[in-house]
Amino acid sequence: MSPNTIEEHYDAIIVGAGAAGLSAALAFTRSEAVDQARREGHDPRVLVVSKLQPLRSHTGSAEGGIAASLGNMEPDSWQWHYFDTVKGGDWLVDQDAARLLAQEAPATVINLERSGVAFSRTQDGLIAQRRFGGHTSDFGGEPVKRAAYAADRIGHQILHTLWQQCVGAGVHFAEEWYVTDLVLDDAKGRVEGVVAFDTHTGKVHALHAANVLLATGGAGRLFHTTSNSHDLTGDGMALALDAGLQLEDMEFVQFHPTGLAHTGILLSEASRAEGGILRNAQGEAFMQRYAPGHADLAARDVVSRAIRAEVDAGRGIADPKDPDGPKDCVWLDMTGIDPDHMRAVLPQVVETIEQYAGLDPSVDLVPVKPTAHYTMGGIPITVDGEVYRLDADGSRHVVEGLFAAGECSCVSVHGANRLGGNSLLDACLFGTRAGEGIALRFQDGPVDALEALDACPDDPELDQAATRRGTDVDALLAANAVEDIQGDENGSDNAYRVMRDLGATMDRGFAVLCDGASLGEARAALAGDLSDRVGALRAHSDERTFNQELTAIWEARHLVELADCVLSSALARHESRGSLYRTDFPARDDANFLAHTMMATDAAARWQPVRILDIEPGRRAY
Repeated sequence: MSPNTIEEHYDAIIVGAGAAGLSAALAFTRSEAVDQARREGHDPRVLVVSKLQPLRSHTGSAEGGIAASLGNMEPDSWQWHYFDTVKGGDWLVDQDAARLLAQEAPATVINLERSGVAFSRTQDGLIAQRRFGGHTSDFGGEPVKRAAYAADRIGHQILHTLWQQCVGAGVHFAEEWYVTDLVLDDAKGRVEGVVAFDTHTGKVHALHAANVLLATGGAGRLFHTTSNSHDLTGDGMALALDAGLQLEDMEFVQFHPTGLAHTGILLSEASRAEGGILRNAQGEAFMQRYAPGHADLAARDVVSRAIRAEVDAGRGIADPKDPDGPKDCVWLDMTGIDPDHMRAVLPQVVETIEQYAGLDPSVDLVPVKPTAHYTMGGIPITVDGEVYRLDADGSRHVVEGLFAAGECSCVSVHGANRLGGNSLLDACLFGTRAGEGIALRFQDGPVDALEALDACPDDPELDQAATRRGTDVDALLAANAVEDIQGDENGSDNAYRVMRDLGATMDRGFAVLCDGASLGEARAALAGDLSDRVGALRAHSDERTFNQELTAIWEARHLVELADCVLSSALARHESRGSLYRTDFPARDDANFLAHTMMATDAAARWQPVRILDIEPGRRAY
């Protein structure tokens, strides 16, 4: 099959081309099962579907590092990494998954190096490592150098390396295709495939597959102030909800402390690992008061709330670009870092500050404020990437052939708050494990797999879903005259305005600090004006090809649906834990809420106990 030919049937379809999706594709194509099939004359069909050109995937924006106890710079152990992950997640971490994450981290990083990732090096030629927030030695002791890095462009290095390896392995790509539907056969408890819209041709496709992996990234565009690129609209999570599945722990959204004011653009934690200090309006290095011993390298939820506390106490500063604006920022002081060293190890941070703030971090203080960064919750999966439902009796029911990995999934290694450097590790490790899981299913399939696949009848549910989506496209394009589209005093409405207003609503009602009243007000806005507006959206052009507004409308629908899930999950949890801080329930409540929320559309939350192996919940040391 030509790399440019898209078929209708596949052994595996992977939705998303970031680190998780590409790791899965690579693991599948390199498996013994696939090698055996090729020796027998069958070239397995695997397709990566991406709404972006793969090298624009958000993995490329990851800056600081990937965590692994290599011990290249100072003594370290996987046991310390395991403990830090559980503690950093405020004890909501499933410990079987976290243990696996920490144990497999060194091998994961070494395999990336062997695949071609150009890590920064020590003078002895070893992979260089730096400190990152929440990573310690000796079970909560002094900060330890655990984050392997490539200057401050590690995500770029990993993404390009995995993509090159996939191209070399013959993986097929459908680029700039938007997956609109995940289709399950509920009677048989298995996946049928996906429906996808080709933005190049304007055609809707039913893609049949025995195995589907969702690796679509997070949902940072739920918020107006976010470090996430515009494509992170929670598509995979919304697809799962629409298919009748649950999402896990959606109330836990991490806010990174150092977003460049007021852009939301991330300034890597590496800037503090290299010596950057947070200061309030009085010039005080305030983090020592909030996290003695860890200070600026405390866990991200702690630092974000400390910044908010300084602002609320009147010690915030205004963005120098808007001196009369709100004093909702603090200073990031990088002037103590040697300028040559700064440009060598933090080139992207320096470039961002210079380009977007017009400042020189070697002599100027930089205004920062928390920015929505990472979705800890997502599609519930096993450590092998299998998607499951939680039944009423508390048992897990795996959906046959359906997998997920990366930020859209929840294997519960991050709990209520992710440690820096663990996200790339999660994506690469569990993406690989999911790809290996698909290979095992392929190995257990019929010997004459290709002929069996071609001979099988089309799945009726999938074909019906494709027909419905085609009708939806026609409807969105039909009312294309501006005067026919619902408008307001500012002109006709559109998906971008809806997403802007949704982000502002979530910023007000949920971000960093919230309570029952703010959550309720945000949910009321969703149920009223925002839902009405998103339901009335139509495209302003009747062009089927390269019509970006079509995908924007579907993204807006997904975000409104996910926002309700996030708010409902937060309202159900009457405690504060990790990234979720409810001022009306300020204490952590292990007696009643040491459990994962499992939320489906129009259903009350179910609760799944946290898996505890050998680390009993304790208090946060900072």
